[in-house]
Amino acid sequence: MATKEQLIQKRCEPCEGGVPPLTTDAADELMKALHEDWSRTDDGKAIVRDFEFGGYHRTMGFVNAVAWIAESEGHHPDLVVNYGKVRCLWNTHAIGGLSENDFICAAKVDRLFD
Repeated sequence: MATKEQLIQKRCEPCEGGVPPLTTDAADELMKALHEDWSRTDDGKAIVRDFEFGGYHRTMGFVNAVAWIAESEGHHPDLVVNYGKVRCLWNTHAIGGLSENDFICAAKVDRLFD
């Protein structure tokens, strides 16, 4: 089982499809390395976490930092931004489900928030 620190040390691998998404068991194992607030979506094809902040400027600072992580990894989340709240959803569109990249980026976001 990978730890959060092991995931943080990894880099995302380009994924243009042609590989299967993670199995449920593999995704469940990687979930153990993330903060407990992450969950899988009902269809199991993405992971999601809600973050709360004490103001708009903190919210936008977090969004910008997540964008920096996404750009440096070449892997981009869906973000829903509200005043004081951000929903961050990771999945690998090219394969229609979860890849290790999603967990690498989620671990880096955990480190950012913690």
